[in-house]
Amino acid sequence: MESLRVTLIQTELFWEDKTANLQNFTQILERLPDATDLIILPEMFNSGFTMHPERVAETEEGDTVTWLKTMAGKFQAAITGSLVIEENNNYYNRLFFVFPDGSFQTYDKKHTFTLAGEHKSYASGEERLLVTYKDWKICPLICYDLRFPVWARNTEEYDVLLYVANWPRPRISAWDALLKARAIENMAYCIGVNRIGEDVNQNMYSGHSAVYDVLGNTLFFSEKEETATVTLKKEHIDYYRSKLKFLQDRDDFILK
Repeated sequence: MESLRVTLIQTELFWEDKTANLQNFTQILERLPDATDLIILPEMFNSGFTMHPERVAETEEGDTVTWLKTMAGKFQAAITGSLVIEENNNYYNRLFFVFPDGSFQTYDKKHTFTLAGEHKSYASGEERLLVTYKDWKICPLICYDLRFPVWARNTEEYDVLLYVANWPRPRISAWDALLKARAIENMAYCIGVNRIGEDVNQNMYSGHSAVYDVLGNTLFFSEKEETATVTLKKEHIDYYRSKLKFLQDRDDFILK
């Protein structure tokens, strides 16, 4: 598939209120004007970034994963975002990539955000996920992972690097700079989907959801409540990787 239509949903989140969040996202999706291939939701999209996982945790058979499957089937599009999952007496900030047929793959956030104490409440993931969807190779990561370029390094020739996040306003300049850098250094489209609004801890979120091409050019950027669909083109990746060959000069390394 030579093009991929990607829909970013930037909205406020209702604090630890699964029902309200799922209703809001359902209404947003029902207003989509055109068909899309991939829908991207923020980090912990059904609860906000909470350090009380016991209040919101579900299983993979729970309401939210069921909702994701329903939406994927209804709109015949893949859908992704993270939520709190309880498994084997641990809590995980787990991203789900749900395909239109209801099957899914998961990624557990590798870099837990120690500044907020996430490492005290959530277990860390150990493996990166690469998804193949409509002949596109996609690497989905979560928020704080953005600060760690080695974890995102494009050693598998993926086409799209995406981050779902609850990234606060005081450090938003780092979000902007690092998303662009990840696109350039990996010669891949880089997508970041953040939330807006304020949570109960008085953390402010200003969005800045964005899409960058392999040269770091901005294809989309927003600071407001907004849903946008951007078309990615495989020929753009192929042309610049063939012409510039930067990935061929990358360093070999072993990640420990």
